[in-house]
Amino acid sequence: MADLRGLRVLAGIVSVGLALGVAEVIAAFAGSDSAPLAAIGNTVVDHTPDGVREWVISTFGTNDKSVLYVGMAVVAIVVAGLVGVIERTTRPAGSVLLALFGVIAAVIAANRTGVAGALPTVIGVAAGIFALRVLTHRIDAAVGSTESADARDMSARAAPTQSEATADRADDSRDGVVAAATPQRRLVLRGLAITGGLAVIAGAGGRLIGAQRHNVSGERAAVRLPEPVAPPTPLAPDVDLRLPGLTPYLTSNSDFYRIDTALVVPQVSIDDWSLRIHGMVDREITISWADLANRTAVESLVTLACVSNPVGGDLIGNARWRGYRLDALLAEAGPHPDADMVLSHSIDGFTAGSPLAILTDGRDAMLAVGMNGEPLPVAHGYPARLVVPGLYGYVSATKWVTELEVTRFDRATAYWTRRGWSAEGPIKTEARIDTPRARARIAAGPTSIAGIAWAQHRGIKSVEVQIDNGDWQPARLSTEQSIDTWRQWVYDWNATPGPHTIRARATDNTGETQTSDRRDVVPDGATGYPSATVQVS
Repeated sequence: MADLRGLRVLAGIVSVGLALGVAEVIAAFAGSDSAPLAAIGNTVVDHTPDGVREWVISTFGTNDKSVLYVGMAVVAIVVAGLVGVIERTTRPAGSVLLALFGVIAAVIAANRTGVAGALPTVIGVAAGIFALRVLTHRIDAAVGSTESADARDMSARAAPTQSEATADRADDSRDGVVAAATPQRRLVLRGLAITGGLAVIAGAGGRLIGAQRHNVSGERAAVRLPEPVAPPTPLAPDVDLRLPGLTPYLTSNSDFYRIDTALVVPQVSIDDWSLRIHGMVDREITISWADLANRTAVESLVTLACVSNPVGGDLIGNARWRGYRLDALLAEAGPHPDADMVLSHSIDGFTAGSPLAILTDGRDAMLAVGMNGEPLPVAHGYPARLVVPGLYGYVSATKWVTELEVTRFDRATAYWTRRGWSAEGPIKTEARIDTPRARARIAAGPTSIAGIAWAQHRGIKSVEVQIDNGDWQPARLSTEQSIDTWRQWVYDWNATPGPHTIRARATDNTGETQTSDRRDVVPDGATGYPSATVQVS
């Protein structure tokens, strides 16, 4: 019976795999977001409780989306196995269950991408049910054939001349059910192999076709960035202390953190992209990619930080951004005097609410099209995103941005604000210890304790270090290149043998010192002193 159950489980898995694979092929033409796993995954992202979401980010960091895909795959395999186990030729319970999940996935896809978005799921599930029915029929036929053989063996066993060995073989046949290498069993295995192969080919082929049809990487490589109105400011000699273990002043594009709600990275062509500025404005305007060439570009160094960054976390990065000033773009539309918020819209449905006063107070808030001398990486918002110094990304750093809606905080609510996060999200003054790492074992004697500190658009005035419960001691700071970026710091410590706890705190240029109160990231960013316990020998 174990062999029979295993065949049914495999039949369910390959049938559901075929359903997903066929759906991927159709989604390659209908839009990648319409694939069942993508549609369900995006819905999971949208409705995940804050506590679970923050646990996933703190545990897996920028691998959170990969973890979600693995989780969905595990659930799909379990459900598929159940579908196969309960399916029979005369009782299609598994087909009904598969159809039920298909209806749910189709409704989710239609709600996210329109009625046509349900088509990949509908066609895929139909193919899966067909495969399940054919495979189940073959398994049931093989079982029936084996049971007939068992009946003959039992009849022979009852005869006076039946030997003990023949009876033993009959028992073995009953236990194996379809274990013997019968033609029926070979037919079942052949069907499972063919269906499984088709599932893999369809799934991989659908992803490949979709990537080739919608991928904008080739287009991005050919884009020429606009020249900024002023030459890029060279980095000061001591802006980067270049110590082992210390985070570099500039973060490479490949190392820059990525936290967003897009399970499938949007592929937006410059031919299709435009920015619409509307709402409480005197003149609604729409800016195409070609229109940007008639505007003045700027370049600025800005550190971005995620509100989900825990104390001492790495969801923060510093880069050169090139683009167009938001205050100039908004001025063209003429915001109404009573407007106080700009709701930015991403092509994937995400929204962020930024205070209008901050976008227009003279800081280098921009519509960015370049990052570290290159066009924006696709995963970081190509062709255009927002960059705003001093605000956490969830209220400002919209990627793949397509709309700026001028409105009011009492009239519109952004994506994360609806989920309990604060509306405005100013970045807090913080420091981080990069070296030595927590739980490190180091040798006694001269040791460099180093890290970074940030308070975007206020700047860092000082950083202090505390060893165990001793007095706070001033650290040496790197040159301040910009108040909109982090600063490196280092403290020279004569380490003595034994366990020690290192803490750090920063003070910004307004005189505000980082608080010791330990708070979670919800609703407006984590607080507390970073610390590292080390063993000196």
